[in-house]
Amino acid sequence: MYPIVVVLLDGLGDRAHESLGGRTANEAAQTRSLDALAVRSSCGVLYAVGPGRAPSSEVAHWSMFGYRQEEFPGRAVLEALGAGQQLDPVDAFAFAALRPSETRDGELWLTGRPRRGEDDDLARSLIERCADIEVDGLRFMLADLGRGEAILRVSGGADDRITDSDAFFRDRHPVLRPKAVVPDAQRTACAVEAWTRIVLDRLKGERLNVVTLKWWGRPRPAPTFLERHGIEGAFLAGTRFMHGLARAVGLEPVRCDETDDPAADLERRVALIGARLDAGDTFVFSHLKATDEAGHTKDPAVKRQTIEALDGSLAGLSDLESRAIVCVTGDHATPASPEVIHSGDPVPLLVAGPGVRADRVASFGELACAGGILGHLRGPDLMPVLLNAADRPLFLGSRPTPIAGADGYPAALEPLRP
Repeated sequence: MYPIVVVLLDGLGDRAHESLGGRTANEAAQTRSLDALAVRSSCGVLYAVGPGRAPSSEVAHWSMFGYRQEEFPGRAVLEALGAGQQLDPVDAFAFAALRPSETRDGELWLTGRPRRGEDDDLARSLIERCADIEVDGLRFMLADLGRGEAILRVSGGADDRITDSDAFFRDRHPVLRPKAVVPDAQRTACAVEAWTRIVLDRLKGERLNVVTLKWWGRPRPAPTFLERHGIEGAFLAGTRFMHGLARAVGLEPVRCDETDDPAADLERRVALIGARLDAGDTFVFSHLKATDEAGHTKDPAVKRQTIEALDGSLAGLSDLESRAIVCVTGDHATPASPEVIHSGDPVPLLVAGPGVRADRVASFGELACAGGILGHLRGPDLMPVLLNAADRPLFLGSRPTPIAGADGYPAALEPLRP
């Protein structure tokens, strides 16, 4: 059996751009290392949720890790876990953001964000001003995260099935009225609206004068990565919510900050992957956000150049192929054009390592990889494919573990003792 390595380049997928000759940034980029790796790999394309579905990173990762929708706690919970907060499943959680707004035709429109550095102290004091409010028997408590962001904890029997007041696109929509997704959440929705109005009153006259809410959720029971897949190890990432995601599934979060030199950041990650394998990890996951940020520039040339810069740092993966199953892919597409946050386009995927059959794919990119032996995969297919390549598949027809949705054998089976 072999360990598994996943190098995930956030937002890697793209769309064809006229400025790149009708190709995606992956297809237009000069990627000697990725192309060579593709030649030795089984290739395919990945839809984290499904064709045409445009997932957020947390939704995509949850699916790719082999976890179910009913187990998903919501990003606010992941952010709280990443911040080291202690959570109680009887409470509901939302991500709160202090923002400046103005009134237009009787509606609140966001006008920006707190100014980095300049507004830090002010934002902290305003969050504190609204930190503990009770409405209709529900207690609303804000825990400051910095830069005008906070985790809202609602205790007293709150329901997390509430819509966001943060419309995400502040240039297209005003601050929204929170609404119940199901009838049982109506009391909470009304209390959230009342709380929002109390906060508006307390912040009246301030430049930062509204707190928006999104990503509602609560801790939900879910098996650990070791229980579901029979492997364990490290999650290398630089963001709070990714560290929270690692904790949610029982992987060790390893802090790897990102700098203005993404190639060096990736090179350090590849070196750390090797060290973690030497230490005995059976699963190492590396996340890098640079490709997602390049897509958000909406400049196809920037995304192509970023992929080219990262390619050289992936040369070190060839040293791992003899002792691990190595996967390179992304979580979703962040097109460099047009003006969408994410899209539901496919992401190229390759899997290399001992015993992996090389197909006829000769270059790394969406169109080339789509012709590979792995075909078109969805997020829940990823871990079974990797576990199979690593000689760790769960033999369907036997039931050695009570863990629902298990894709691999548990690390330790419980013997019947006479």
